[in-house]
Amino acid sequence: MVWVCVFLALAVLAVFGQTAGFGFIDYDDNLNVFDNPVVQQGLSAKSVVWAFTHTQVLNWIPLTTLSHMLDCQMFGLRAGGHHLVNVLWHAANAGLLFLVLRQMTGSFWRSAFVAAVFAVHPLRAESVAWVSERKDVLSVFFFLLTIGAYVRHVRRPTRARYVAVVFFYALALMSKSMVASLPFVLLLLDYWPLGRWQKPRQLPRLVAEKIPLLALAAGSCIALALVPGFLQTYHPPLFDRVGNALVAYTAYLPQMIFPRNLYIAYPLPRHGPPMWQVFLALAFLAAVTAGAVAGRQKHPYLLMGWLWYLGMLVPVMGVVQLALFPHEDRYSYLPGIGLLVAGTWAAADLTAGWKHQRVVLGSVMVAAIGALSVCGYIQTSYWKDTETLWNHALACNPENTVAHFSLANEFALHGKLDQAIAQYRLALRTDPGNPVILNSLSQVLALNDKDDTALPRYQKAVELQPGDANAHLNLADFLQKHGKMDEAIIQYHQALQIDPKDASAYNNLGKALGMKGQDAAAIAQYEKAVELQPGYADAHFNLGNRLLSQGKLDQAIAHYRKALEINPNDAQARNNLNKALQLQRVNK
Repeated sequence: MVWVCVFLALAVLAVFGQTAGFGFIDYDDNLNVFDNPVVQQGLSAKSVVWAFTHTQVLNWIPLTTLSHMLDCQMFGLRAGGHHLVNVLWHAANAGLLFLVLRQMTGSFWRSAFVAAVFAVHPLRAESVAWVSERKDVLSVFFFLLTIGAYVRHVRRPTRARYVAVVFFYALALMSKSMVASLPFVLLLLDYWPLGRWQKPRQLPRLVAEKIPLLALAAGSCIALALVPGFLQTYHPPLFDRVGNALVAYTAYLPQMIFPRNLYIAYPLPRHGPPMWQVFLALAFLAAVTAGAVAGRQKHPYLLMGWLWYLGMLVPVMGVVQLALFPHEDRYSYLPGIGLLVAGTWAAADLTAGWKHQRVVLGSVMVAAIGALSVCGYIQTSYWKDTETLWNHALACNPENTVAHFSLANEFALHGKLDQAIAQYRLALRTDPGNPVILNSLSQVLALNDKDDTALPRYQKAVELQPGDANAHLNLADFLQKHGKMDEAIIQYHQALQIDPKDASAYNNLGKALGMKGQDAAAIAQYEKAVELQPGYADAHFNLGNRLLSQGKLDQAIAHYRKALEINPNDAQARNNLNKALQLQRVNK
């Protein structure tokens, strides 16, 4: 068994080891790692508390957050180290999957094949090559440890072994909440291969056995639902959500067998999928389910694997609006295992009477693993940087709004303003009137000295989404830049009515009031900004300037020093501090 684990590890390194030379992706990696000052500080008692009391990109994933902190402590912001840790976790998962399947079923080669396909399949690229998807590889590691501990407990029950099951499951939930369906998976494993459903009256006892795990899952889901913004404000009609889910269920199946045109952020139809697609998907899923049920006596693994697949995808299918996109490669990381098990065991049983079964199946296994490895390597290469990733997505689907928008953001970040404007306009062509895209386009137009077209777009964004504080804030900043202080002040106040804890809005409102000569009002706004965000260097600097203009030298000096403590390279703050110190000496 050791040599199989070594082979799996080498296969993973061959396909995904290239990521050690990749950079971060400016799509969640910024929020999770390289623009997150708390994560960058590494592990400490304070950061551990922060990880358990704060969310990361609308997810409560404290264990994953701690792993990012440890990476920053070990590698700083050298992305290759972060990527390599993802690869190592995935290699460990492939080895664990083999060992757990072997432990449950007693089948060596079938377990090895499932683990090998899991290890190198192109659908794994998104989970392994994207630093932000550490939550996938980490949660699955503890998910598999939970199953392994459960099998040991079933075969020789002890309190200590059950405690191990609960402990590993808690760690999995703290890595990613999608594993909340694990108690359901354990019930399926009770059916096959553990064979604990021999009599109907056993089912209530098996369910009762899972109550502590169900309580953990419920607690995790409730905590996640309470995260501000997690329950999306965008709610398509229920029929559209159900239709999208049904179509997504069928979309993963051909990708498992023939993985082509894989990319990030598969778009949803603007008005839901066509009716014929929904009913065709429903009919197909119903037929497969009926077939699995009908064949459960002779081929129980079919029902187990199919229900594993269906059940594990439920949290991300978007029927309950927890995820905007029910179809993403990363979502198949765990659910796909059920399909692999069902397909592998079925192929082996169907060919059991063949004269040269071992030779034929062995050749197919080698060919499949080799082909998937090549495809997996190519798919992973698209993740080398942000621009390559989104260009590949657009090559697969030119109507991908998210790809156009994200590529535009990347161009804007690197000063390629004309290219950014072109991509924002393409994004608006596929999603007309989107206020977020309008806001971003307006900002780039303003930077590109095309202010005559920027103002109407800012105003349109506010009109489309009057409850969006950022839309008001962006319009206010534009108006302030062009000297329209009264209008800017109105917009700042409207932004703060929506989000009264936005320090930047108080800071910018203070600037506008100061330009109108309302120093006392400006000082009040700056004080509110530094109260909300003590590490806000620009607000300390601006407050120092207003206090200096009023002759309050001691207070001005204190804020200049605070600004320099936060940003020691601020030459203007240093000059103004020296000026205040000279005035202080003259006055004495």
